[in-house]
Amino acid sequence: MSPRQPRILICGSALAGNLVWAHEEARQFFDGLADLVVMDSPNRADFLVGLKSGGKYDQIVGIYRHNTSADRIGVFDEEIIDALAETGTVKWIAHNGAGYDQIDVSRCANKGISVSNTPGAVDDATATTALYLVISCLRNYAWAEQSLRQGTFKSGLDPGRAHDVTGRTLGILGLGGIGLRLAHLVHAFPMRVVYYSRNKSANAPEWCEYIDSLEGLCRESDVLSLHVPLRDETVHLVGEKEIRVMKKGSIIVNTARGKVIDEEAMIRALEDGHLSSVGLDVYPNEPLVNPRLLEFPQNVLLPHMGTENQDSQRHMEVRALTNLRDFLRDGQGNDLIPELRSKL
Repeated sequence: MSPRQPRILICGSALAGNLVWAHEEARQFFDGLADLVVMDSPNRADFLVGLKSGGKYDQIVGIYRHNTSADRIGVFDEEIIDALAETGTVKWIAHNGAGYDQIDVSRCANKGISVSNTPGAVDDATATTALYLVISCLRNYAWAEQSLRQGTFKSGLDPGRAHDVTGRTLGILGLGGIGLRLAHLVHAFPMRVVYYSRNKSANAPEWCEYIDSLEGLCRESDVLSLHVPLRDETVHLVGEKEIRVMKKGSIIVNTARGKVIDEEAMIRALEDGHLSSVGLDVYPNEPLVNPRLLEFPQNVLLPHMGTENQDSQRHMEVRALTNLRDFLRDGQGNDLIPELRSKL
């Protein structure tokens, strides 16, 4: 009798068999390498039972994870990570997405479970979302569309509140893949581009100016665009102090995570006019949106649309599945998250 193949759990949306776009790629990647098991648990209790010896997820060695799985089983918190560790077989979680704040990565490190994400796969889609927010905030395009749809054409709009994109200064907080892609996009106008990261980027083009402090970045920016991951140290990274050193009438754009900004401080600055507008694709308590943000017609607000297109989502699924395949075939995926590179 031939030995049983390793088992991979596909843990995503209840629709389309947990994968949406990359069904054929999954079949090709794992044919003869692993058996694919679809997560069909309606709730967390059923999922945890399935992980036990003899359960429907017994002998799983790796997991493909999408945030939509949280609708049924919740985030991958300490309880789930401990249950995965207790199987003795699960060694890799391939998360579909650049941000992985729904996974307790510290617990994973303690339990010897690797976590990968999909850097690069989201860069273009998220950067173009940020570009839209930058342009729409500067030119008041979203506000103008609201006026047209309400039958008032452009009455009430003040061109004195709008600016050309060309010549404005864009400050990028975090010059990773997304921030760098945005820098290249706005350079076409051109905008002046300045950035702050923990370290000066070797990949930054010569026209991309490094600022050696967050406060300095805020002082320089007409538009501040945020591109940092959500970690304990980045919660409210942009708060009252940082907002108040920005120029009066400046703009904040956020396509990272909602909790990176102190929302209350941001709203106060909108109320007193220190900020002219904000462009947001992310919020602290999604899908809930603070209704006070809706009181400012100049704000540009999207419902986390950063990667909502079939091209990027297919790329993300394939990238996550590739990490699982490489783990099975080579013992290591290529996109191990930074927090675990020195611990596992």
